[in-house]
Amino acid sequence: MPVCILVDYPRPIDTLFLQRCADILLRSKGLHQREVNLLLTDNSTIEQFNSRWFNRPWPTNVISFPMNDPDCFGDIVISIDRAREEAEHGLTTLPNRLVELFIHGLAHLLGEDHELGPEHAQRMESLEFELKKSLFRRNIMADLCINVDHVATIRQARGGVEPEPVVAAGIVELAGADGVVVHLREDRRHIQDRDVRLIREIVQTRLTLEMAATDEMIGIASEIKPDIVTLVPEKRQELTTEGGLDVASLETSITEAVSRLHDSGIPVSLFIDAEREQIEAAKRTGAECIEIHTGRYADARNEETRDKEFDMIVDMARLATDLGLRVHAGHGLNYQNTGRLAAVSEIVEFSIGHSIISRSVFVGIERAVKEMLAIIKGC
Repeated sequence: MPVCILVDYPRPIDTLFLQRCADILLRSKGLHQREVNLLLTDNSTIEQFNSRWFNRPWPTNVISFPMNDPDCFGDIVISIDRAREEAEHGLTTLPNRLVELFIHGLAHLLGEDHELGPEHAQRMESLEFELKKSLFRRNIMADLCINVDHVATIRQARGGVEPEPVVAAGIVELAGADGVVVHLREDRRHIQDRDVRLIREIVQTRLTLEMAATDEMIGIASEIKPDIVTLVPEKRQELTTEGGLDVASLETSITEAVSRLHDSGIPVSLFIDAEREQIEAAKRTGAECIEIHTGRYADARNEETRDKEFDMIVDMARLATDLGLRVHAGHGLNYQNTGRLAAVSEIVEFSIGHSIISRSVFVGIERAVKEMLAIIKGC
């Protein structure tokens, strides 16, 4: 992470919103290759910093320390105590106030100082306004799209008519999901053609159709017109999708499939592993988006392996963003491992199904969706 957040405070502080905003801000100024250290602390600690370095023995809300270092851009210290007081007086939330103070501290690191006079104060205010606009131009928190395939899996196990995936699609939308995902497999093991058509009719947010890049599936997508198609690999004997699409080896055929879907006015995402050659090949196909396969991260047996896979996802998400690709993520994500990825600002959408449908058996779909939304959006 370019922004390293350290919390030294007696009460828990949710830093998800701040982390994503801070990363976006650094990227907007071309600083995503350099590190900024952010300390969230109390009045007593920031008072000690002020007394030692600025000869002012009182607590301020934020202070900055520029660094003449090619790797580290600088340090910012924010008082949670002051931020909370100012949030209450300013009728805003603590997370919003923390972002405002980070912007103020970043403006100082960028060389502005409002204490040098009116002209400097005006210039710094303009810079802060510019930084805030870079956040307003984006949906700061990632979207959550729910895959309802496994509702159909339960139905198909008995060969009956319930539970109904179309009902599940309506419930997840009412619960706050940003979209619905269905995978129409060639063997029709769960979702059926009828399901896709019905769900297309009732979805009010957006519908993602996962499918193989075959003539049959392209024809169905061109007729139904989902909001986006995600091309995935399929093997007849697999229980679920195993690994990403090998775009690098199949570039010609994938490019043709992307072009045909574009001719029908359908944007395309490619489900791929977090590998440079796959991302670069995905860009060449003309696809607008990639979905990073997070299975290796989710299935890691130890922390060392999980950390390695996480770092690879972060690096490849940044590469894809730099290439102009929208970045989604999915596969194997659950209520324990999603939060860490939710802090990665380059990931703008999560596709999650199995863990949410599994949890809904015990708590109901609405609650299961809202619990995952709380992890991803911090709400």
